[in-house]
Amino acid sequence: MDSADVSDRREGAAPNPLRAYFDNIKEGPGVWKWLHYFEPYHRHLAKFVGHPVTVVEIGLYSGGSMPMWRNYFGPGCHIHGVDIQPECKVYEDAHTSIHIGDQADREFWRRFKRVVPEVDVLIDDGGHEGEQQMVTLEEMLPHLKAGGVYVCEDVHGIRNSFAAFAHSLGDGLHADSPDGRSRTPFQSAISSVHVYPFMVVIEKGDGLRGAFTAPKHGTEWQPFL
Repeated sequence: MDSADVSDRREGAAPNPLRAYFDNIKEGPGVWKWLHYFEPYHRHLAKFVGHPVTVVEIGLYSGGSMPMWRNYFGPGCHIHGVDIQPECKVYEDAHTSIHIGDQADREFWRRFKRVVPEVDVLIDDGGHEGEQQMVTLEEMLPHLKAGGVYVCEDVHGIRNSFAAFAHSLGDGLHADSPDGRSRTPFQSAISSVHVYPFMVVIEKGDGLRGAFTAPKHGTEWQPFL
C-alpha cells in the first residue's frame, strides 16, 4: 500500500466517495489521476455535493472523469468540458457541454464567459504548461462565483512558473490595509490559497469588505519584555 492509500484510508476516516468511484472503475472511459489528489478534492469540493453546481473541466482525454464528477456532485451538476481536440465533442450530452478551444487563448475564454455566465468549480487538467495555466487562472478566477473553487492539477517542478505565480497570490492574503484592519480588495475576493504536491487550490471569498477582528479574552497578561 502506498502513502496515498494510507492517507486516504486512515482508520476511522469517512470514506471518500470520489476515491471509491475511481477505485471501482474497471472498464469504459478511462480516468487517470494521482491518488493523493482525492483527499483535497473532497476537502474543498464537498460543500457543492447535492446542490446545483456548474463545473468546468479543462482537459478531457478519454472522457472518464466527467461521469466521475457528475456522480460525486449529483443530478444538479452541469459540466462544461474544455479541450483542444474537436473529437471530444462526442462526450456532449444533456448534462455535459463541450467547448473546443485552446486554454492559452484569451479570446477563447472571453467567448466562453459570454456563453457560461456562472461557474462554481474549475478543474484545470489541461496542457499542464505554466503559460496555459496562468492564462486560464487570470481569465477564469475572477469569473468564478463567490465561494467558488479553482483547482489546478499537475503543477510539477520546483521552479515551475505557475507554482511561483500561485505563491504570489498567497502573499496577497498577508497584505495590511492602511488602517491595519480592513480587508483589501484581494482579501475580499480570495478566501484562501492551498498548495498540495502537484496541485494548487484557490477558494473565492464572498466579496464583502468587512474588517478583520482580533478580540482579546482573559484578564491576565504577562508583562514579559
